Amino acid sequence: MSNDYVLPSLPYAYEALEPVIDAQTMRLHHDLHHKVYVDGANQAVQALAAARESGDFKLIDYWERKQAFHLSGHQLHSLFWRNMAPPGRTGTPGQELASALGASFGSTDKFKAQFSAAARTVEGNGWAMLAWDSTDRSLLVLAIENHQKQGLWGVVPLLVCDVWEHAYYLKYQNRRADFVKAFWDVVNWSDVSTRYTTASASGR
Repeated sequence: MSNDYVLPSLPYAYEALEPVIDAQTMRLHHDLHHKVYVDGANQAVQALAAARESGDFKLIDYWERKQAFHLSGHQLHSLFWRNMAPPGRTGTPGQELASALGASFGSTDKFKAQFSAAARTVEGNGWAMLAWDSTDRSLLVLAIENHQKQGLWGVVPLLVCDVWEHAYYLKYQNRRADFVKAFWDVVNWSDVSTRYTTASASGR
């Protein structure tokens, strides 16, 4: 297919996020785990195209679930890599984003506390997400299970933290809370601020 999903390159070297995330974890996470989601999304899209051509939709529920899972995994990982930057080069929330965090959560620190709590307590595998709610025109924190469960229609993801064990287990073992705490040292606030400005200006 001409429009196959592809694995994006990392915007930095594998070791760039050390000591928060080690190079071996980055290689495994990006090169192997993310690629599984890219391949799975392409397989689902191709299977659904074949079903349309043949008119045989007996596996439609299976392939629709696979598409939701793998494509969501691909999209979230693609955002995750861009949401991070090497320690010391992460910046701070831009003025517009900081003001919006204050309006929605009380302060940036209170947002970080809620986001961290969501990340720590996702049941099983999943993500914490800061999202722009286009309906209420405000910011929300979501706890996403797997890649696709407990999301909301109409939101634009701005910042995500992957708390599947493959994201942190080599360095942190079962200490997810330690990984979540360290994650703030690599949040690319410039990227998050730009995403907020774009989303809030679009009217979505």
